[in-house]
Amino acid sequence: MKALVAYYSDTGNTKKVANAIYDAIEESEKEICLAEAASNLSEYDLIFCGFPVQSMGLPAKMGTFVKGLPEGMKVAFFATHGSLRGGVPAITAFYSAIGLAKDLKVMGTFGSRGVVKQGIIDALLKKATHRDWALEAQSAVGHPDEADLEDAKVFAAAVMTKAGEK
Repeated sequence: MKALVAYYSDTGNTKKVANAIYDAIEESEKEICLAEAASNLSEYDLIFCGFPVQSMGLPAKMGTFVKGLPEGMKVAFFATHGSLRGGVPAITAFYSAIGLAKDLKVMGTFGSRGVVKQGIIDALLKKATHRDWALEAQSAVGHPDEADLEDAKVFAAAVMTKAGEK
């Protein structure tokens, strides 16, 4: 099996998770790169697609990448975000990604907390509609941490097993 870890990272959070996923892929040919640098996508059996959650969705760059994947491709999505795991922003972003992947085989999703730029938090603290999320995002400092990265490795191993099943 040949796997690609393709990601977009704004603050470095998603890159850390991408590297953990890449490290967990064993006994397979593998590559890692920024999504915008990925080429010859039909050569892969599985593509891990990573992105930071932005405005409860995936960044436009990653949306374009997902829409350009070959029909029937096995994909697994991973994202970093300031909200708690299982929070609405992360879940909504995964639904957006899966919606774009209608012709793909989605093998799973993984979300990890990641530190949010202080300027974004400061701006959102001033808006009543976003204040609660901004307060929650403040607690993401220090993430992704070693536990988050270990969870990413477990996710990658599980996806590799699932993708290898007939």
